Formats: sequence, structure tokens, C-alpha cells
Amino acid sequence: MTRVALAFSGGLDTTVCVPLLEEEWGYDEVVGVTVDVGQPAEEFAEAEETAEALDLEHHVVDATEEFAAMCMESVRANATYQGYPLGTALARPVIAEAILDVAEAHDCDAVAHGCTGKGNDQLRFEAVWRASDLEVIAPVRELGLTREWEIEYAAEKELPVEGGNEGVWSIDTNLWSRSIEGGDLEQPGHVPGEEIYDWTRAPAGDTEEIELTFENGYPVAVGGEEMAPVALIEHLNEVAGKYGVGRTDMMEDRMLGLKVRENYEHPAATTLLNAHETLESLVLTKEERDFKRLVDDEWSQKGYEGLVDAPLMEALEGFIDATQTRVTGTVTIRFEGGQARPVGRDSEYAVYDESFASFNTEDVGSITQADATGVAKYHGFQERLAAKVLAKAKEEE
Repeated sequence: MTRVALAFSGGLDTTVCVPLLEEEWGYDEVVGVTVDVGQPAEEFAEAEETAEALDLEHHVVDATEEFAAMCMESVRANATYQGYPLGTALARPVIAEAILDVAEAHDCDAVAHGCTGKGNDQLRFEAVWRASDLEVIAPVRELGLTREWEIEYAAEKELPVEGGNEGVWSIDTNLWSRSIEGGDLEQPGHVPGEEIYDWTRAPAGDTEEIELTFENGYPVAVGGEEMAPVALIEHLNEVAGKYGVGRTDMMEDRMLGLKVRENYEHPAATTLLNAHETLESLVLTKEERDFKRLVDDEWSQKGYEGLVDAPLMEALEGFIDATQTRVTGTVTIRFEGGQARPVGRDSEYAVYDESFASFNTEDVGSITQADATGVAKYHGFQERLAAKVLAKAKEEE
């Protein structure tokens, strides 16, 4: 008997994949695998109901802690892609690993997903799966299916597919972010209404301040109360979301070269990233901060590509680990006007001395203000000299 493990959500794409894997690829049995990375409870209910209606063997794997740990690593790397926090991208390798574990434990011959050939997720899933000996199948991509064809096929086969918002938007939710795309949102000029948002309210005039505590670059407490990663993220999503924090509307460049309109909600991610970078600005030297931006950009790019286990990532994280030993302290964040704005920071590792920086003190330790005169004379010397040379050359033309 041949078996294939399918990344299963219970939505249109993955529901259609079940009979296709049996009819077109000849598999005797399809095993559905749903991985919990923080989706709403109703999504699991839908997946279980659909699996039962299809008489599909169905496994639900809880990977919320593993995903939350990945999110915390992304905070230490200040990870964003083209300005938004990585959510879906970081979740996919976690989901792929969990599905592969189920596939191998149940003697499957292949793994499959319902991604199209236009998006990023196909690459993120398969980067993990192709390291195994199992066959990789992508029915929607390999058969060139469209949404319209899938709807007609589902009706013809009497598949248990509910329309829901799938006919309007494609929504992907996890602990770290909620993405909304499709429908009118595909038009760059379309102005979306409040109905697309679920985690965030429209910014109003209310404000609130919270204190976040970091240890070695990891957020560990809110308002002095220690929290595990999952609980901390969920708490901040709720609190920051009330103030409209973490909305992104952008044109995103996908890995395959397509430019797409994307909308995201990420209140906790925005809050933690802002706070973390603020604490780094207090404890790291300028040279460390400048170089770390390069490291962070590379980490973010590999994270976006789903290549979180790449050898380069281990090297990048070695540098990040070295810098984060001093990223310990507190940051006060004020929520207002849709922003999570740092308004205070404190650390025993601060590369800062108030007496040196103050306008109310005359000197910087043993360095007098007059000592800066020579520096000021040299500052810009090459630029001034180059300007004279260019001016002279123009006169001689």
C-alpha cells in the first residue's frame, strides 16, 4: 500500500488535493497533517470536519512552542523583510518538519502540499522535504490548477468545501502574524476597509505604556511578569492590537520575481522588534550596530526563503549570540496612534554615561572640549580638498 502525507488545512486547495493524489498519482492512502503554529481554533475544527467527511486519516501536531522559539530568534536578529516582520516565512519550515516527521513515522512514500507555482510557500516546504528520501508532490502546481477549476471540481466530486472568506481573501494566521491577500486587495490602488483586519483596531487617541524585559536578547517579561514565549506573544498581540499597532500594506517582491500586494497584521512582532532594537542601541557600540545590520539583513533574507537551517544561518547566529550577551534590560513602550514607540530604556550594560553626554558638564572625563578643536579642523578635509580640485578643473575647461 502506498501512502502520501499531505499538508492539510481543510481549505479548498488541500481538500481538492486528496482525490487528485489518489486519482492522478495512484496513491492508495492520503494522510492529512495539520500543524498548529497558532491558528484560530475554528481552523482546526474545519480541518477535522473536512477530514472526517473525506474519511481521511488526520493528524494534528502542536508546534506552537517550536514556532514561538523561532519567532524569538527572529527578534534577536531584528528580522524583517522589506519592512514587515517575518511570520508565514518562519512558520513554513516548522510546519514542514512536523509533516515530515509524521510521514516518516507512518511509512509514507511521499509528502504533498497544495501550494501554487506562483508563491513562496512551495519553496519553503520543499527546501525541508527534499532533504529526505520521500517523493515531493504539488498537485495544484503540477496540474496548473486555477481557483475556478478547483471550485468546479469540488462541486462535481461533492467535496466538503465551505466558501467562507476563501472566495474573497486568502488568509494565513499564526502566532506571529496574520496575512490577508486576494480579491480586491490584488489591486494596488484599492483602499481596504476595516473588515480585512481581525487582530488590530483602527488607531484612536488612546495610549498605554508597558515595560518589556529582555535577557540576552530574548523578551522574557511584560510589566515585570515573566511569561513563556507563546503566552508573551499572545498577550502582546491582544494589548498592542487594541491600539492599531502592526498593520502593513505593501507591494512585496516574492522569491520568483513576482510583485504582489500584501496586507499583514503583527502587533506583538512590531512591539518586540521595536523594543529590542532600542535596547541594542543602548548597549552595543556603533561598529557592532553597523555590522549587525548586515548580519540581520542576511538572517532575514534566509528566513524569508525558509532556509533557516542553512550553514550560513549558523555562522550568522554565532555573531548574533556574541552581541546578545549584553542585550539585557528593560524598554518602556508607548502605544499610540498605531505605533509601538519606545519612550524609555535601561540596562546595566549601557554604553552611556550621563555625565559625559550632558550639556551641563564641561568635559568628557579627562577629555576637554578644547581637545575637539583639532578633530574639527581635520573633519571634512578631504572633501574640501576635492571640492577645490574639481572647481579648478572646471575653470580650466
